[in-house]
Amino acid sequence: MQNKRGAQSGRKPVQKRPTYSIEAVDNALQLLQLLRDGGALRLKDAAAELGVAPSTAHRLLAMLVYRGFAVQDENRRYVPGPAMGVGPAGLSWTRQLRDLALPHMELLSARLDETVNLMVRVGTKVRFLATVEGSNVLRIGDRQGTVMPADRTSGGKVMLAELEPAMIEQLFRSHNAEIGGDTIPDGEYAAFLRELDSIRSNGFAANFEGTEEGVSALGMALRNRHGQVVGALSVATPATRFRKVFDAGLVTALRQTCRQLEIDIAANPAEPKQ
Repeated sequence: MQNKRGAQSGRKPVQKRPTYSIEAVDNALQLLQLLRDGGALRLKDAAAELGVAPSTAHRLLAMLVYRGFAVQDENRRYVPGPAMGVGPAGLSWTRQLRDLALPHMELLSARLDETVNLMVRVGTKVRFLATVEGSNVLRIGDRQGTVMPADRTSGGKVMLAELEPAMIEQLFRSHNAEIGGDTIPDGEYAAFLRELDSIRSNGFAANFEGTEEGVSALGMALRNRHGQVVGALSVATPATRFRKVFDAGLVTALRQTCRQLEIDIAANPAEPKQ
């Protein structure tokens, strides 16, 4: 009778819980529903909703971040990621930024014959929005949709360098950073701050196999008309080829591309802001 009423009213009958449910999968799906319906979720709230330890909730959320279903904002909240079918909270312009960037990325990739990436930062992570690969047989592959630690990528570091010291402290030295596994140890933190100072002075950041063995990259920030950082471009090469590409004018070529893209960003009626 219940099924007939559901069919007659045009509504689907209530689904029954599978006999052989997998708890971890069920927990992950519940987190997706919470993100979809609530728009933001804190780690402690996720653990409470599932009735699990914070460490268990963190592992589940970390997998959702890895697969693009969630990202973290400046306040360490988890918000829906691109894989949920919507842009990250506060970053609804990511598709627009990608559309503006792709022609410039294609030109730069053709000029250098290397891989060019576009990324944005959300909290302690960077999300790769687009990749244009070079034609070399030995080249860096497509990173679109990948999430990586911001403090280890060239594009992430150049965006972090624009933040106030208090924000850097919050992202990498707070209790939330410890829970999320993002803490930079005491012995490395001072060196990291010095690196950010150097990046600020140079206007670019480098990554020498910091994220993947055999991969090096150079990144520069992208700004809107107000001077606010809205993303970054990076050029990634096999580590064995980086010095040659760098000496051939990598910094100049990347800087020219960023400046040209920034003109398009500023000219767009709905330019991205952070």
